[in-house]
Formats: sequence, C-alpha cells, structure tokens
Amino acid sequence: MLFKNIKVIVLDLDGTLLNNEKKVSERNIKAVMDCHRKGIHIIFATARAPRSVKQFLPKELQNIGMMVYYNGALLRDQITKMNYHYPIDAMYTAEIINFVTQKEPDSFIAIEVEDTCYINQNIKTNFITATKPIVITNEEMKQRSVSKILLHSFSHYEKLKEQFRHKVNVICTDQNQLVQIMDCNVSKENAVLNWCQRHEISAEQVMVFGDDWNDIGLFQECGYPIAMENAISELKELAYYITDSNEDDGVASILDQIRSDAGETVI
Repeated sequence: MLFKNIKVIVLDLDGTLLNNEKKVSERNIKAVMDCHRKGIHIIFATARAPRSVKQFLPKELQNIGMMVYYNGALLRDQITKMNYHYPIDAMYTAEIINFVTQKEPDSFIAIEVEDTCYINQNIKTNFITATKPIVITNEEMKQRSVSKILLHSFSHYEKLKEQFRHKVNVICTDQNQLVQIMDCNVSKENAVLNWCQRHEISAEQVMVFGDDWNDIGLFQECGYPIAMENAISELKELAYYITDSNEDDGVASILDQIRSDAGETVI
C-alpha cells in the first residue's frame, strides 16, 4: 500500500491509538514520534476531556501537536498555545434537558464545561472519566453553556437528533450506549479541516485513524482514512485501507509503512 505526500496524521484515541487496557504501546509511541520528528503534523482527536487525555496519553505525546477534545468543542494547539472553545448555548442546553427529562424523567445526564464534569445523579458509570464529578440539579445544568452533554442509555436518541438537528450535533457511540451532544458546528472534521486551512494544507494530504461513529466525517473528508480492524462497518466501507486492530498496533503498522514508502529503514 503506497501513501504519498502525507503532511498531517489525525489519531483517535479509544479503540484506535489506545489498546483495550487504555494504554499506548511502545511501538505506537515510537511510530508517532518518528513521524513527528520527520515533520509530519500530529493531531489527536477524541471525545475525551483534557483531564482524561492527560491520564491516558503518554507525556511525550501530549505536547507535539493539536489536541481536539470533546469531538471538537475544545481545541488546544500545543505548538502555538492557542485555545478555542465552541460551547452549546445555555438556551439550547435547557431545551435539551427539558426534552430528555420529559421522555425519561430519571435520565442520567452529564455536562462538560471546558475541563469540569457535572452530573445530575451520584452514580458510577464507565462513561464518566472525572474522578470527582460535581453533582448539580437539572435546573442548574440548564443555566450553563457547555462543551458537551452526555446521556447514558437514552432510548429516544433518534427523536432527539431529529428535533434538535439545526441546533446541535448529536452522535451515538460506544455500542449505542452513549449519546454525545455538541454545538451544531462542532465535529472532529471541522476542527481538523479548519486547522489545515490555516496551515495551507489540503485535506488530501491528511491521514486519519478511527474506529467509531464520531470519526465518519473525517473519513469522508480526508485523503487517507484508515479504519482499525475493530472499527464499525460503516467506517470500514469508507476506508482507504483497513489496518490491524487497536490490540495489534494497527496505527504503528501504517505509520511504519509511510516511512518505508519514503525509503527509510524501519527498526
């Protein structure tokens, strides 16, 4: 498989760069760092919050490029030190919470405001990565402009998406267990494409790795979409190539190939 003139590599974390134990293998670390040293721009694009990325991403990878958090609601360029935040307006937050609680009064709702997590019930769930989320009422949530709204096992996802399609971006991930809601202009692809435009880089020169629904836009827009073996079938259908799984260093397999295509010896 030949990869030509790649200037940007976009890496999803869960199910992609991270293995199932939420760790980045030494092989993946080396492959990413080697590409960075060769002048290829690295962008990490995740649904996670900054605090969570710091917990799981090795330190040597945390300061080498652009960080896209909350699927694009919060951006931090580690090189230029520029920050961008695109929250949901408090008016829409209130409308969404009203809709959710009318459909399912006991719904578990979490909101992220930059790097702080608030929840409406003091229960444990794997979908909330904050060590000590702050418990507040639904009424208090309604007053906030938020980076992201999270709903766990909300059965009216399609109705929610239809009703608010012009106001927010709604996606369902994690085996359809997690509904993620961001501002209508927020997505991984918008974050990456806007960054590329500022740096005068074509989308055709971007390679993206992913495994889940929130990566689909990037796969549709970028020149080299690489699906993990463990990816959803919809991503595999859009992929330029399907690599090994996240358990088998699928990212490194392709990055090593890039260097090999460039005539380098990969050790």
